[in-house]
Amino acid sequence: MTDRYMSVDQVAELLGTSARFPRRLIEERRIRYVKVGRHVRIPESAVQEFIKSRTVEPLRRPGTRYRRAA
Repeated sequence: MTDRYMSVDQVAELLGTSARFPRRLIEERRIRYVKVGRHVRIPESAVQEFIKSRTVEPLRRPGTRYRRAA
């Protein structure tokens, strides 16, 4: 139980979105959440998992065409 539980507004602030986006994630069950009475809380680890699973790594090219400037 060392996980921090955040409200929808806190998650929205962390992601830099409106509160509507985390609510939609919850409604579509695309992120883990906990219901405490009528309140919804999202574990911080769930937010980190969500971010990690949607992170796109850049492609690395084997070699560049131009090595050095004149």
